Amino acid sequence: MPFPAPRDAAVIDIGSNSVRLVVYRLEGRAIWTVFNEKVLAGLGRDLAKTGRLSPDGVIQTLQALKRFRAVLEAVNPAEVFAVATAAARDAADGPDFIRRVREETGFTVRVLSGEEEAHYAAVGVLAGEPDAEGVVGDLGGASLELVRLSATGAGHGVTLPLGPFSLAGPHGGLNGGFDAERVRRLSRERIAAVAADFRTDTFHAVGGAWRNLALLHMRLSGYPLHVVHQYEIGATEALEAARLVAHQSKSSLERIEGMSKKRSETLPYAAVVLETLIEELGLKRIEISAYGVREGLLFEAMPPRVRSLDPLIEGCSALGARQGVADDLGAALDAWIAPAFRELPALFGERDAVLVSAACRLADVGARLHPDHRADLVFEQVLRAPIAGQTHAERCFLAAAAHARHATNFHPPEIATLERLLSPAQLKRARALGATMRLACDLSGRSPSLLAHARLGLDKAHLILAADPGFADLLLGEQTNKRANTAAQHLGLKPKIVAG
Repeated sequence: MPFPAPRDAAVIDIGSNSVRLVVYRLEGRAIWTVFNEKVLAGLGRDLAKTGRLSPDGVIQTLQALKRFRAVLEAVNPAEVFAVATAAARDAADGPDFIRRVREETGFTVRVLSGEEEAHYAAVGVLAGEPDAEGVVGDLGGASLELVRLSATGAGHGVTLPLGPFSLAGPHGGLNGGFDAERVRRLSRERIAAVAADFRTDTFHAVGGAWRNLALLHMRLSGYPLHVVHQYEIGATEALEAARLVAHQSKSSLERIEGMSKKRSETLPYAAVVLETLIEELGLKRIEISAYGVREGLLFEAMPPRVRSLDPLIEGCSALGARQGVADDLGAALDAWIAPAFRELPALFGERDAVLVSAACRLADVGARLHPDHRADLVFEQVLRAPIAGQTHAERCFLAAAAHARHATNFHPPEIATLERLLSPAQLKRARALGATMRLACDLSGRSPSLLAHARLGLDKAHLILAADPGFADLLLGEQTNKRANTAAQHLGLKPKIVAG
């Protein structure tokens, strides 16, 4: 059964702190962000003090939504999801605001309940990492949603008043000064009430404040790969970073590169909440997810057969399909290479086969680029591509394999990053995989039908290249011998070419 044709979908997310429009390109299971605009309107800024929405926040939100309407009329996506969360849900004037939005902008906004918000956040995490288990925590401007993940998917969720606007207190708001001890006491009281149901080793952190904490941790630790999605922090390091932020003044935080004034106001609150979660839930590791409620809405709307696909393989397929010369080359390379590579010792556990399959889908990325620069440009693109379902080590593996696919000499731009995040054996395997893809592509002229008449195999001493009867000429030539020799060397083997 064919998958849905590529299409655009948009999500308008009216949160307590920000209002955002994101336009996505959906290519089967792959989710690409093509437009992303955020306004830190602070809709819920006065909620703890007045029980009502911020008048200035309402004005800024309506202005943003009118602009978003103009953008969407021009883009004309196939679907538009418009949702609002804690501020509109909890404010006394929330229903009046939603009616005003409909009257002034034409958007019919769905106000998510706390349980629905938790559910979509968890579904979003699963969209980016299907095997994720533990607890998802989505921190917004006014609330924290917690939901447990297991092998069966997302469980029951709860919402807690632990966003910065809920913790700031009824007197001063965020501008009244950050009282760390007060925030810590409230966080402990509110988390302790549900802690027994959410103790876990792995915490999947969703939300802009925690993404900013992760970026800060990267800078402090000298981490070389500034990709937030699936960035892991051990609990001890996360605790140290959270306590550091909680003790910084607002002016100190504003001096951090890339830190906005409004984000510097809310970050200490997020840090104390994370600190409390680590202590109360017994967390051992924190993993940042760039996917959340918005991606959860999109993912749940996909057909079940699409949702069941691997996000890494499908993302690599979509990236390769936009640049390559043969739509089915990646699948053909996978079928040709995978049986031989299954004979090798596993270096990523059960993920070895997925990584081989994903790498093969990237084999033609950069096909239209100048050959003198192709390897380096492809390396950078693959290393930082917004493709879900991969750890940072796996990103490095795929980028190294993509570079080796195109380069005669292996000198990638960020070799220090590869050597920090990959073991020597994993880096060597990536080079071998890239060299084998290059062998297959040069052997067949990147033609899947011609590649089907050659076979690849391994024994204890040899990389074996053979051809079907009548196709011996396919294996002849200096280029084929050179590529076979390089691939064999990286595998610690000798080449063996069997014609006919």
